[in-house]
Amino acid sequence: QVQLVESGGGLVQAGGSLRLSCAASGRTFSSYAMGWFRQAPGKEREFVAAISWSGGRSYYAESVKGRFTISRDNAKNTVYLQMNSLKPEDTAVYFCASGRTPYSDSDAGKYDYWGQGTQVTVSS
Repeated sequence: QVQLVESGGGLVQAGGSLRLSCAASGRTFSSYAMGWFRQAPGKEREFVAAISWSGGRSYYAESVKGRFTISRDNAKNTVYLQMNSLKPEDTAVYFCASGRTPYSDSDAGKYDYWGQGTQVTVSS
């Protein structure tokens, strides 16, 4: 059974940083792309960042480009999201997801396993 467990969320002031982690188990982690998505209250889930199976390619939503960095450690079966220069509009529940293929994608339909999410709250 595939499990994804996020951690690292919390409350931070605007301009601060957080690092999210997502530990995966139950499948060959290094064979699949990984992604981060978020959902703010009253809004639909949206793409944040994705990384290919090897870590060689990554993609970002325009709203986080230059502030967030996705990375992965295949030896630890873990994907990370480093979030800098946080803004109140980054407040959301952040989910990690495991892709159906090795290649990163912004389409949530291309991911077949999801974590339960971790809350990130950015105060102004």
